[in-house]
Amino acid sequence: MTLLEVEDLGFSYGEKDVLDGISFSADENTIVSVLGPNGVGKTTLLKCICRINRPQRGSVRIDGEDVLSLQPRDFARKVAYVPQSASRSKTTVFDTVLIGRKPHMGWSMGESDMEAAWEAIESLGLEDIALKDTDEISGGEFQKVHIARALVQDPRLLVLDEPSSSLDISNQPRIMRTISSAVRERGLCTVMTMHDINLASRYSDILVFVKDGRIHSWGGQEAITPETIREVYGMDVDVIEHRGYRMVLPGEDEDGF
Repeated sequence: MTLLEVEDLGFSYGEKDVLDGISFSADENTIVSVLGPNGVGKTTLLKCICRINRPQRGSVRIDGEDVLSLQPRDFARKVAYVPQSASRSKTTVFDTVLIGRKPHMGWSMGESDMEAAWEAIESLGLEDIALKDTDEISGGEFQKVHIARALVQDPRLLVLDEPSSSLDISNQPRIMRTISSAVRERGLCTVMTMHDINLASRYSDILVFVKDGRIHSWGGQEAITPETIREVYGMDVDVIEHRGYRMVLPGEDEDGF
C-alpha cells in the first residue's frame, strides 16, 4: 500500500530554486534514503514533507491526505521528524522521550505511555542515562534520544535528517537496525537523508540520488553505479558487491592514491 506520495514538488528561497519537480512514492514497510552532496536540497525536501517549509508547487500526501490539510494533532500522529541538530534543555532523557507520546495522550499520561517511552529507551540502549538531563549527555546519545522520541510518537512516516551523523562506527549499525526493525514491525515508512552511501545501501529499500534540486536517479541496489556517483558527486569510484549489497570504494586519483 502506498503510504507517501511526493508529486512535482518545487521550493525556492526567494529567487533561488532549491527543489524542482521532485516526485517519488513509497509504500509501507519501506526505507527511503535521499543521497547527494551538500547543498542539493536534501534537508529542504524533508522540511517540505514535514510542512516546516511550504512548497510553492506540488504536493505531499500521506495515506492519500495532503499534509497541508491536516490539523496539527492529526499531522503529529502521522509524521515524526528528527532534525540533524536540536536544542538541549534541563529535561531528563526519559521525559524527553515521553514528550513523543503527546499527540496520543488524553488529559494526562497513562501507564501505556510510560511503558512505550521505556521500551523506546531500551531499544536504543539508553537505560543507563534515562534520568540524566539531555544537556549532560554526548552528541551521539542526544541523537539517539531524539530518534527514541520519534519512535514513541508511533507515526506512519518517520523522517530523519542524517540519523547516523553524530554516531561512532559501532553505534551507526545499531541505530539503523532499530529503525529497520521499527519499519518492519509497525508497517511504517521512513525517509532519511544520508551521506554514507554504503550505510544507506545496507539498510535502504529505495535510494534517491538528488542533483541540483532534481532527482537524478532512484531505485534499489541497481541505482548505485560508478556513472551515477560520478555524475552526482563528481568523483570516480569503484562499485563492488559485498554480501549481497553494492558498496562504493573511492577510485585512485591521478597520483595513484
